[in-house]
Amino acid sequence: MKQKKLEVLRKGNKGKPIVILTGMGCSFDEWHNITDTLSETNRVLMFHRPGLGESEIGNEARNTDAVVKELLELISILEITEPITLVGHSYGGLCAQHFAKSHPQKIAGIVLVDSTSVDLKELDALDLPAMDEDEADEVWLDKCNSFALMEQEQLRDIVNPTLSEKLDLLPSEIQQRLLDFQIRSSLYKAMYSEISNWKEDAEKIKSIETMLNVPLIAIGRDKEFNIKLGTQNGLPEEELKTFEEKWQELIMRQRNLSSNSNLVFAERADHSIHISRPDIVIKSILEVVKT
Repeated sequence: MKQKKLEVLRKGNKGKPIVILTGMGCSFDEWHNITDTLSETNRVLMFHRPGLGESEIGNEARNTDAVVKELLELISILEITEPITLVGHSYGGLCAQHFAKSHPQKIAGIVLVDSTSVDLKELDALDLPAMDEDEADEVWLDKCNSFALMEQEQLRDIVNPTLSEKLDLLPSEIQQRLLDFQIRSSLYKAMYSEISNWKEDAEKIKSIETMLNVPLIAIGRDKEFNIKLGTQNGLPEEELKTFEEKWQELIMRQRNLSSNSNLVFAERADHSIHISRPDIVIKSILEVVKT
């Protein structure tokens, strides 16, 4: 079977290994400043899952199982033999939980950054008619399915890629990479498959009965801040409150992954805590590495 190309980012040549798994549809370039800082004292590894960036995708199912296998293979090829500190944002956090429970001996510590929960199906049970119009899985699957069939120029017109204020401060070549990242049809093919499988993945991860005792920090976003952001975008406050309260509850449960865990809620942070509050993410990762 032909090997597929995997785009890998490595920074730093001393210290402990830190592996960061990105959120769904997110580039490792969003972490540029964080990885620069961490690599001063540690070895940092990130990769684009198949379909993202330059990483090639076939017709295989994109699920957390596949990510666990890819990460295992990658650390073996790179001869990383000591346990890693594993960081996962959003969907990457779901993948991190799967890896940690499947291979506890390879884990030195964990940081979950507003991670997708193994109980994510509880979010579906909430009564959120207005929010579901834009955010339900079915809406995303439809969107990803049609985007996956489009050419780059079509995607540029429809997606109209832009960068947030903070990403606008990155070096110009990184900004360009982030803009190009959003207009590849393979990105949407990967996302379609990841969304199709994540509920099944979550149940599988829950069924793995592993109790870790490595340092773990679960970072959650600012509930009130996100309710305010949502109302500014025209969403009903009551729905936002219901959703954010459940999301916070699910983040709090993530402490149960390890007997040695802490919980941090990042003030003035949206879901992309690594962009809105990189200081908290860096501090938490370094704390876990040191422990």
